[in-house]
Amino acid sequence: MTLNTRFRALVASLALGASGLAAAQANALLNVSYDVAREFYKDYNAAFVAHYKKTKGVEVKVDQSHAGSSAQARAVNDGLGADVVTFNTTTDVQFLADNGVVARDWATKFPHEASPTTSTMLLLVRQGNPKNIKDWDDLIRPDVKVVVVNPKTGGNGRYAYLAAWGSVREKGGSDAQAAEFVARLYKNVPVLAKGGRDATATFLQRGIGDVLITFESEVVSVEREFGKGKVDAVYPSVSITAKNPVAVVERTVAKKGTGELARAYLDYLYSDEAQEIAARHAIRPRSEAVLKRHADQFKPIQQFAVAKYFGSLAQAQKVHFNDGGQFDKLYQPGR
Repeated sequence: MTLNTRFRALVASLALGASGLAAAQANALLNVSYDVAREFYKDYNAAFVAHYKKTKGVEVKVDQSHAGSSAQARAVNDGLGADVVTFNTTTDVQFLADNGVVARDWATKFPHEASPTTSTMLLLVRQGNPKNIKDWDDLIRPDVKVVVVNPKTGGNGRYAYLAAWGSVREKGGSDAQAAEFVARLYKNVPVLAKGGRDATATFLQRGIGDVLITFESEVVSVEREFGKGKVDAVYPSVSITAKNPVAVVERTVAKKGTGELARAYLDYLYSDEAQEIAARHAIRPRSEAVLKRHADQFKPIQQFAVAKYFGSLAQAQKVHFNDGGQFDKLYQPGR
């Protein structure tokens, strides 16, 4: 074999390897998501892979990454190669949109403002509810310690804060009265957790607190990880509707050629199979038919939308959670 022939063979080999790598990248996704959704997406990913193989005849791989929603958004913005994001607050997706990472009109790309599921905030107490906690008002009692996520680092914490604030407004209270109530509540918070799973570990593994404010879906996760009977779920008189928004990371899919696969992945979240999987994980499905089939699991609870008292999550972010906002004024640890 001449030198020229060997060179051409090497070039051909490198080209084949590059094309194989490109094909592998085009058939693999990374879903960057929030803390307490890891079990749901583990099951959903398996269902999607099987569905895609059956309908397209193509083997695909889906990896997942989980942490506090806001921390994940910052990581994606800083270069983490997510193909899709599946968060628990619209502000985290909008942050990426404002930085050109996802489409500006991301909320129009999928049904229900690109929110295939919802959740709400519950109060998890220790088995038997020894402190007899029944509603939000009980969280400001001097004998009650509350575990909650830092609203500046996770959507779980932002929804908890807004739910507590809104609970006062729903009873006819003013914003001033809501601010006073929330300030008293956070005086009962011994430590702010980084994310939803960290909050659960703080409550159950470290034994801190009497009540954990978290997503409804975390009840299932607690039972799977720690066993049934560890906690009781208290449904307060009113809570907030928490949307779970999704988006394609345009910056990544443009480089990897995964745009079609990423969109198919998010589209399938609206399928009956995916909605059933969500219901099994105590995540409220958008499908009315699926929700009706699981009526015994999703207890009726009066809910209010973020827009009712806060305009939008983006406006709430500016007023309450940005540096120097209401949360910084109300939360004074050690005082």
